[in-house]
Amino acid sequence: MTNRADEIRKKIRDLVADYHEAAFPVREFVPGETFVPVSGKVFDAEDIQHLVDASLDFWLTTGRFAEAFEREFARLFGVRKAMLVNSGSSANLVALSALTSPKLGERRLKPGDEMITVATGFPTTLNPAIQNGLVPVFVDVDVPTYNIDASYLEDALSEKTRVIMVAHTLGNPFDLGAVTEFAKRHNLWMIEDCCDAVGAKYDGRLVGTFGDFATTSFYPAHHITMGEGGAVLTNRAILKTLAESFRDWGRDCYCEPGKDNTCGKRFEWQLGELPEGYDHKYTYSHIGYNLKVTDMQAAVGMSQLKKLPEFIKARQSNFEALYEGLKDVEEYLILPEPTPRSEPSWFGFPIAVRPGAPFTRDQLVNALETNKIATRLLFAGNLIRQPAYRDIEKRVIGDLKRADFVMNNVLWIGVYPGIDDARRSYMLDVIHEFIQR
Repeated sequence: MTNRADEIRKKIRDLVADYHEAAFPVREFVPGETFVPVSGKVFDAEDIQHLVDASLDFWLTTGRFAEAFEREFARLFGVRKAMLVNSGSSANLVALSALTSPKLGERRLKPGDEMITVATGFPTTLNPAIQNGLVPVFVDVDVPTYNIDASYLEDALSEKTRVIMVAHTLGNPFDLGAVTEFAKRHNLWMIEDCCDAVGAKYDGRLVGTFGDFATTSFYPAHHITMGEGGAVLTNRAILKTLAESFRDWGRDCYCEPGKDNTCGKRFEWQLGELPEGYDHKYTYSHIGYNLKVTDMQAAVGMSQLKKLPEFIKARQSNFEALYEGLKDVEEYLILPEPTPRSEPSWFGFPIAVRPGAPFTRDQLVNALETNKIATRLLFAGNLIRQPAYRDIEKRVIGDLKRADFVMNNVLWIGVYPGIDDARRSYMLDVIHEFIQR
């Protein structure tokens, strides 16, 4: 790049900082008038500068920022490889699909195999199983950790069970001690969906480092954002290669974009019924996708990654303040609890309205929303009640009473870093005033 171009780029970066200050000023919070989101992106001038810097390269696919992010994100988790994809949902699809590869021999997942999951999960934790012809096995949820009830795992096991895939709900780790031991004892694949839980720990160890695969999301609601984006993490070289293949069109070649002949024998392979020497870059060993992220998204992620520790700290502080502020109304509300031995990286603050309370969950939701405090339900509630899943092939363990309880009685409110003391106090005031009425 010429010195002239470098000088112009620096001027653009300086102007972007000025633009951020003018376009995104800090606005005063006015109770009852200012909307309190349940989640959202928290960004500064540096984030926009990174985005613009990447756009000036005009390298519109995966590039230098993506490579740097994958390296730093893997280092954060202490795993061998992080692979960027275009969403957390795609990360789940890539991770599970990789386990269907014929290259895994007898351990490959095949149509008709069973996957254990929790009935209150997010749809795209479940969908890859259905899309790959697996049969989901639904078990109940624990209240008030809102994670899979590990006591049902043995009941869920059958001769067809091959994989367990569940999420750490709202940043609260599931019982990794019980689930990991169960998976190892029965030689099952294990995928940790960490989309809501980046930075959470179990026994002092980051979630995402216990299973064969882990997945994360960088949607604006999550702990850091790229706008859209996600990642697949693994410690196993073969799984890294398979995940990249499914992400990158299903190709057998593992060259990075813009590179050739990484293997050193590009025109010396003979695979399938192809002629010997057929270009390895156009040899396909899987029925894959194109799920890569752009370098502009990765550039934002690189900037956001620096802020992750303070983001997590803010989430934990907001959670603790809401918990302390609602202890006096536990007669009516069930407050959330961390899983034993865990350090959550909270995504939200779940609240359950007790049976017999003089109000319903829906009435509390209406009171909050009317006062411009955003709420969410605990994702899909009981997944088997959703119209998309009523007719799928599945097994259900027990009566899923607690999943139905979650569907009818639970909501959650925000703890994301954009919530400050004033907003937090307002949220507590609205809840208390509603209960007093």
